Amino acid sequence: MEIVRYRTGPAGDPRIGVRHDGAVSDLPGTGSLAQLWALPLGDLRDLLAAAPDRPLGEVELLAPVDGRTEVWAAGVTYHQSREARVEESERAASVYELVYDASRPELFFKSPAWRVVGPGGAVAFRADSAVNVPEPELAVVVNSAGEVAGYTVCNDMSSRSIEGENPLYLPQAKIYFGACGLGPWIRPAWEVPDPYTLGISMAIGRDGATAWHGTASTGQLHRRIDDLVGYLVRGDTYPDGAVLSTGTCLVPPAPFTLAAGDTVEIAIDGIGVLRNTVIRWAGRTGPR
Repeated sequence: MEIVRYRTGPAGDPRIGVRHDGAVSDLPGTGSLAQLWALPLGDLRDLLAAAPDRPLGEVELLAPVDGRTEVWAAGVTYHQSREARVEESERAASVYELVYDASRPELFFKSPAWRVVGPGGAVAFRADSAVNVPEPELAVVVNSAGEVAGYTVCNDMSSRSIEGENPLYLPQAKIYFGACGLGPWIRPAWEVPDPYTLGISMAIGRDGATAWHGTASTGQLHRRIDDLVGYLVRGDTYPDGAVLSTGTCLVPPAPFTLAAGDTVEIAIDGIGVLRNTVIRWAGRTGPR
C-alpha cells in the first residue's frame, strides 16, 4: 500500500488516494495530504484501509506533498556525504568533519510544497554552477504530532561548486527552482519494518547510455531517524506535517556534473522508484 497524490487528467484537480494491486483507491472527503498528517497514526491507518478502486493507468501521479507542508533535509549523515563535502570545500572542510560527529545534526529548509517536482517531472541545475549532482535520499513524512507517518524517495539536487566555495552559500546550492524531486508515492511507516536495511541505487542516463551508477544502503546512515525528526520539531511546529530527507549515501565524484537532457532514476527497496529528467535553469530566462 502507498499513499498517492494524483489527478485523472491534465485539467483535473489533485486528489488523494491509496495505491495497491495496480489500482488507486480514492479517499472521499480528503482534499489534501495535509489532512492526513493532522491524524494520529492509528486513525490514519484506519482511513487508508477502505476505499473504491480506479486502475492506476487512468491517473497521473503528482508530487506527494501539498498545502503548507514543508520539505527539509539533513546533511552529512553518511560517511560518503561527509567525504564529498570535504572534497568540494575550498576553505572550510573542517566544518563538515565536525558536524558529522556533533550532537546536533545539520538540518536545512529545502522546498515549499508548490516547488517540488513529482515523478516524471523535470528537476533542474543552476546555470551559474559548474558542478551539479543529484543526491538520492530516503525521506520521512512527519505528521503534525511529530510522528513518522511514512517514507518516500527524494532527489536532493545540489550545486557542488557553489556549496564548496563557502558553507554560507548552502541555501543557494540547495534551494532553487527544480532542486527537489519527491515520489512516486508515500509508503506508510507501518509497512516498513526496518528503515535501516533498505538498498538505494541511482542511475544517471545520458544519450542512451548510463553515465553513472551507484548502490548503497540505509544501513550506512550515521544518525537515527527519530533523532533527526526530534531536532526538526524541537524548535518549530508543522501543522500540515513535514517531509525530512535524511541525507545522501551516493554522490558522483568530481569532476562529474549533470547535463541538460540527462535522466535520473533513484530506487529505494520497499519504497519505490523516482524518475526525472534534467534541465539547466537560467532564472527568469527559463531552461536552456
